[in-house]
Amino acid sequence: MVHLLSSERQSLAVAPLGFLRAVAIWFARARARRAQHVALKSLLEYDIHRLEDLGIDRQALFDALDSPSQRPGYRLAQRRAESARNWLNP
Repeated sequence: MVHLLSSERQSLAVAPLGFLRAVAIWFARARARRAQHVALKSLLEYDIHRLEDLGIDRQALFDALDSPSQRPGYRLAQRRAESARNWLNP
């Protein structure tokens, strides 16, 4: 005779939901990375003066596109902050 404990049964029922949630999170992150990549590529179409107005340069965009594992948005924000400091304190 087999006795099922309620705690065992709940963990089995939750396992597929956890897997599906993990897959959904993975797809959402992949989609966000793709959208960010497309946005960075579209910034490459801007002329030099417009990029300077944004506080970034083409090299910063190339660096961000070459290193997708290092949060490219964060790196661009750092470059913009550095350029703002240089502009304020020549």
